[in-house]
Amino acid sequence: MRTYAITFGESMKVSVKPNGGMYSRVARICAALLSCFAANAAFAASPMIGPVPLDFLLFAGVLAGVALFHQHAFKFAVGGAVVISLYKIFIAGFKTGTGLEGFAGHLGHEWVLLANLLCLLVGFALLSNHFEKSHVPSVLPHFLPDDWKGAFVLLVLVFVLSAFLDNIAAALIGGTVAASVFRKKVHIGYLAAIVAASNAGGSGSVVGDTTTTMLWLAGASPFSVLDAYVAAFTALCFCGYFAAKQQQAYSPIVKDSKVDGRVDWARLGIVFWILGVAIVANVLVNIRYQEVGEHWPVLGIAVWVAILLAVVIRKPDWSLVPGAAKGAVFLLSLVLCASMMPVEELPKASWPTAFGLGFLSAVFDNIPLTELAIKQGGYDWGMLAYAVGFGGSMLWFGSSAGVALSSQFPEARNAIAWLKGGWHVAVAYVLGFFVMLVLTGWHPTPLKAAATLMMPIAA
Repeated sequence: MRTYAITFGESMKVSVKPNGGMYSRVARICAALLSCFAANAAFAASPMIGPVPLDFLLFAGVLAGVALFHQHAFKFAVGGAVVISLYKIFIAGFKTGTGLEGFAGHLGHEWVLLANLLCLLVGFALLSNHFEKSHVPSVLPHFLPDDWKGAFVLLVLVFVLSAFLDNIAAALIGGTVAASVFRKKVHIGYLAAIVAASNAGGSGSVVGDTTTTMLWLAGASPFSVLDAYVAAFTALCFCGYFAAKQQQAYSPIVKDSKVDGRVDWARLGIVFWILGVAIVANVLVNIRYQEVGEHWPVLGIAVWVAILLAVVIRKPDWSLVPGAAKGAVFLLSLVLCASMMPVEELPKASWPTAFGLGFLSAVFDNIPLTELAIKQGGYDWGMLAYAVGFGGSMLWFGSSAGVALSSQFPEARNAIAWLKGGWHVAVAYVLGFFVMLVLTGWHPTPLKAAATLMMPIAA
């Protein structure tokens, strides 16, 4: 009988016997990842089953339900958040106290992140609709290369956009273009690659992702984070090539289609207006108004102010809001579950630990992982940024970009199909990590200054 060994460093090994077919394997692997993490991390006092806190087993059950029963993923996520909240309120307690008072204190600590995610996921859904109605996606095929190279270039564009924009916006814009140039027939492996490109592009930029922004504010040099592009570009080339080939075989790029109408420059201007406001708000809150960013969802508010001001020029499709809000609630439920896990410390800082965190970020929110790594210190920050940034691409619910894209392409909400079709994303993660390790080595650097951590944008 075959055995899958998941190893995250010294003494961090769990064997997974693949009984019961693919569904059983996914469930076991989800549980094994969390068990590996829990067995080697320090955590607050909590009821235990063997060496693992009961909190982690509940969370593993939620993740397994989301992964295996994609048609009921929303119910599993929301129901799991309710069950874990009740468990923490009446039994285990929170870092902020016990009972309802402790729960209120916990929400008070997390509400800025949750509100930003809600505003961005819904707001950028409207932005992508503005972009689609501008007719720019219909024009782009005339400028993209023929055959599989056109699909590859589109992934590169998503990668570049994500270095400056939020990864949610980059993924949604990429998905909108893909739906147009591939006649709304997009291979799930290519969808996984779009998410991977959006996460990879932000991993080396201190304004491209929440985790890298957190590292920058905590004192990491932007140049140390920039090293992540060694791994990110390698991963992009690998998964981009295979995804582009998949897409070409599934539905080739449309080169000579007729454009329905001229480019709506007003709508395109609205897209740039919203993105510009988001970039300015992000930079200002991180550089000059950090205390405000701690207490208010500045980025989310800024995006919605920009959307509402643009209504006088072009109205967005408000009918998209309920569906986008449902997707946002799904992600917020998983983020809330992750935030309630009693983790106090990560395993000892090393490259195997960083490597393992990449796989863990596919099922566990990368923001608390990054915060714990900053508190612990001793990491190569570029390697950590790549791991926690790109790793979430391995499952559709592993990052906010994946959840946002699944609102455009509901077929993406199938973890088994995502793993099968997007196999190249997981391989690309491993390849990129070890290419970076060989070329740059493991260079842990101390943080230059302590800074207040806040989470102004989506992971």
